[in-house]
Amino acid sequence: MQVSPSTAAEYQAALTGAALFDTSAVAKLVLTGPDAPMFLGNLSTNDTKALPLGGGCEAYFCDARAKVKFQSWIYHIRLSDARHAMWVETTPGRNTELVQYLDRYLISEQVEIADRTSDFAQFHLAGPNAATVLGAALGEAVPELHEFAHMERTFARDGTCSLRRRDQLGVTGFDIVCRTDVAAGVRRMLTAAGAVSAGADTFETLRIEAGTPVFGKDIDDNRFVMEVGFAPRAVSYAKGCYLGQEPIVMARDRAGHVNRAFLGLKVLHGGPLTVGAKVFRDGQEVGVVTSSCHSPRLGAPVALAYLKWKHQEPGTQMEAETPEGKHAVEVLGLPPVKS
Repeated sequence: MQVSPSTAAEYQAALTGAALFDTSAVAKLVLTGPDAPMFLGNLSTNDTKALPLGGGCEAYFCDARAKVKFQSWIYHIRLSDARHAMWVETTPGRNTELVQYLDRYLISEQVEIADRTSDFAQFHLAGPNAATVLGAALGEAVPELHEFAHMERTFARDGTCSLRRRDQLGVTGFDIVCRTDVAAGVRRMLTAAGAVSAGADTFETLRIEAGTPVFGKDIDDNRFVMEVGFAPRAVSYAKGCYLGQEPIVMARDRAGHVNRAFLGLKVLHGGPLTVGAKVFRDGQEVGVVTSSCHSPRLGAPVALAYLKWKHQEPGTQMEAETPEGKHAVEVLGLPPVKS
């Protein structure tokens, strides 16, 4: 499969330098009030109440059956007026739905919910040189941050930005959140410091290679949260009760495993798989494909799929059925392409 020279350069920048993606479409809410951390903790899978200032986490909002309603990332921030707040991100285009969902459960808690999606731009800087490029643009070294930790820094005259460590593409990554009126200036400083502007196709290839699931493609509201890739890091078993807790604990304590797991596949011949393609082993349907692309590093297509229990061992060969015919595939695990 041929890719354009520009896309190949973007991909290579993410693997060997630093690539800059515009992710401003992500939905952004800010919750203020003394009960905001507890309120989010009662509704989401992670322990938001324990998040320190400068801390963050991945979390899911589920229904009582632990089926996913929203995929989210939650950060404990301090506003310009010194108030503490909880910043919540979710899938692009779902900001209004998340506001309505949260408001439905708001009874007597002291919490205010504000949709800030249009007020802030966002970039994702990814690659082994991301911290170096970020430091050059800022004029100061970027300290080591663990994933989801964040801090505030100022880009010259272009305002204060929030810098958040998030390795969603399988390489070192930072989300850079700034006011929309200073976004163009921040972008110029990052590209002047060596970041290569990259597009959605490159982002999608890297995302699939990293095995990072997204709501709407790999997750829907019928998916049990513990089947989703990397879900265990988004679930706290130590905090108090929350919506969907019982099925999650039962899956851990009674079954010891979930019925399906989110894993990567290598396509042994043919092109990328059709989304929704069924996966078979010895004539038995054992999985379904959710995302697929050509992997330049593997020199072959890869796919993300949900596979049933006892059909998940890396190296296992199966067949994916598409409108063009059957394609031999091999289980790779998660992530499907190692950094």
